[in-house]
Amino acid sequence: MHDAIIRGMGRKHRSGLRIRIAAAAARIMAEEGIDDFALAKRKAARRLGAADSEALPANEEIAAELRDYLALFRAEEHPGRIEELRRVALQAMRALERFSPYLTGPVLEGLAGPYAGIELQLFPESSKEVELFLLDRDIAYDASDERRYTGDRARAVAVISLSWQGVPLRLTVFDPRDERTALKTSPAGRVAARAGIAELSAMVGKGHDRRSA
Repeated sequence: MHDAIIRGMGRKHRSGLRIRIAAAAARIMAEEGIDDFALAKRKAARRLGAADSEALPANEEIAAELRDYLALFRAEEHPGRIEELRRVALQAMRALERFSPYLTGPVLEGLAGPYAGIELQLFPESSKEVELFLLDRDIAYDASDERRYTGDRARAVAVISLSWQGVPLRLTVFDPRDERTALKTSPAGRVAARAGIAELSAMVGKGHDRRSA
């Protein structure tokens, strides 16, 4: 009986800590311009004196806290900022239309903070095609490799970073065969939501929130 009580108290403590970490991570993302859930939760855990492996919340828990934070403390400016970023994203997607672009990440989800950038997925025949497109238009960029997952299968993909109308833009370049598959950033992560040109065009100007989709 005594052991059961102790275990119950331990679970309650971890649950409370998990909620506090999620709320702290949401504040970090909103106030410091961090759009990486893993980084935000690690920073939050350290600030609360918790080990990186202790009671860390899922990304979905942080996203829920972030929505609440933005609705409470950024209610005036946040919807307009999301609308502006989506318009910029749509213009970039139309310019990159030959590469089958999709919007994903915080701008699509309505969670972008004041310093957040735009994330697009592209599906060209070759990442070199995208780089040649940018070079032909004298658009400066940086290229690197990052890991993405189709199911639990990892692969390295090219990520091209640049500025578009003064907004940070990240282009993740996939194989064209991946366009119809479920893409994730980690094996255990959820499938990344995405919107093509037609869907984003319908959202822009309507104040559309994906929670009601």
